[in-house]
Amino acid sequence: MSWRISVSGDDCIASGMCAALAPEYFELETEHAEPIAPEVEPDELVLDAADSCPVQAILVRDGDREVGPRP
Repeated sequence: MSWRISVSGDDCIASGMCAALAPEYFELETEHAEPIAPEVEPDELVLDAADSCPVQAILVRDGDREVGPRP
């Protein structure tokens, strides 16, 4: 089982929260954050990063189910 991570380039404001919180999963090398790998093993840190995004530009999916950001 793995999670898919995506970052909306249209919504991301490059605050860097995700890269600071979870540098093993996110990088800020361009004008918006990007996942280092599109698929990762489930990790609470990925959800914490999605929750910390001020514009909720990070989407974490487990198959067809959205798991982050959390409500």
